[in-house]
Amino acid sequence: MQHAFQILGIQPTEVQALLNLDATALKKQGIAKIVVDEKPGYPCRVSLQDAEIGEDILCLPFEHHSVNSPYRSSGPVFIRLQAQAASLAKNEIPLMLRHRLLSLRVYNKEAMMIDAHTVEGKHLEKVIQDIFSNSESLYIQVHNADPGCYNCQINRAN
Repeated sequence: MQHAFQILGIQPTEVQALLNLDATALKKQGIAKIVVDEKPGYPCRVSLQDAEIGEDILCLPFEHHSVNSPYRSSGPVFIRLQAQAASLAKNEIPLMLRHRLLSLRVYNKEAMMIDAHTVEGKHLEKVIQDIFSNSESLYIQVHNADPGCYNCQINRAN
């Protein structure tokens, strides 16, 4: 049985106020402006695309798992200054995930982690299907396995 899923990035409204801050205001909030020097290397969590060489991005702390459970979590993410929200079709996997080693953290309706996997991005779809074959699996938080940074969330779709 094929399980439908939807991959979601950070919504621009969650970070919009930060995108036009000056260097002093950014520093006060623990945010760094970086010029991209390699591709791939800086995956944008809004557009779900790798930033281009020479592009300005922000590296900022972000609460990506804002839940009432022991698994509440935050960490650094990259955001392109001109990022448009990713608009992915159901079951579509963005290229930025396909060439990375990923850590998948699986959660139930109580926001408790019930499973975890490490997978090469090229095999992501099969692992998503395996995870969602468990009816308790509600959503997956995707991280880059080596640095551990949050990438996006995969929700079970109807």
